[in-house]
Amino acid sequence: MKRRELLINIVKHVLLIIYALFALFPLFWMLLISFKSDAQMFNTTFIFTPTLENYDAVLLRTDYFRYFKDSLIVSTLAVIVSLLAGVPAAYALANYEFKKKEDLAFTILSFRFAPEILVVLPLFMIYQRIGLYDTYTGLIWVYQLITMPLIIWVLRGYFEDIPIEIEHAAQIDGYTWWQVFLKKLLPLIRPGLVSASLLAFIFAWNNFTFPLQLSGTNIETVTVASLKYLASDTVHYGQMAVAAAFSSLPAVIFALLIQKHLVRGLSFGAVKG
Repeated sequence: MKRRELLINIVKHVLLIIYALFALFPLFWMLLISFKSDAQMFNTTFIFTPTLENYDAVLLRTDYFRYFKDSLIVSTLAVIVSLLAGVPAAYALANYEFKKKEDLAFTILSFRFAPEILVVLPLFMIYQRIGLYDTYTGLIWVYQLITMPLIIWVLRGYFEDIPIEIEHAAQIDGYTWWQVFLKKLLPLIRPGLVSASLLAFIFAWNNFTFPLQLSGTNIETVTVASLKYLASDTVHYGQMAVAAAFSSLPAVIFALLIQKHLVRGLSFGAVKG
């Protein structure tokens, strides 16, 4: 029996290693081609002469760090705004009963799944009229269509799983509603709060349609800036690999920093009372 269990564990670990290699291979390949010159891109596979000319072209000869800063500002502030408005909204949808509550919840969710191209043209015309085109405020505002529904729907499930008796007990102890919300409920939904925030940040960071149409020369995100590495006669794959590698760093770093809460939030999916 022990030998069988040992064999099963070995098979599981081997399968996990194979899957990990399969999942990480695209990242490895992206890093690999970032050290290739354009001439070596299609003529070599693993054996080639490494070069740093792609890193020099992207990081030193362009305003890549300005694009990186713009993406970081817009995505971070969009998530913060969504948290400030979305967390109370999720609580209300979870604990209050009012007319057409589910219709409202579905409408909020539909904003996330609606094709962005349907709204970007009228938004472009509105932004031009009210002066929000090519501004941080304009992009942060429109990014709420991406981040807000995700945060509301994820956190609604967490709030629904918190027993109402916890609130009643805290109120009997003399806590105000805001004290109950901030000191009792928010700590309980922390895993969901962290995982939802990270997912919202990743979706905002990777968005291409909105910054392409609603920003110009003043604000330019890394997703739009990646078009600069597409020439009229060729594609600079090495330079695109460098830009993609650096643009993936924020999500990777945030995920590592909040790994404990992230794993718990994505594994359990709810707060148990």
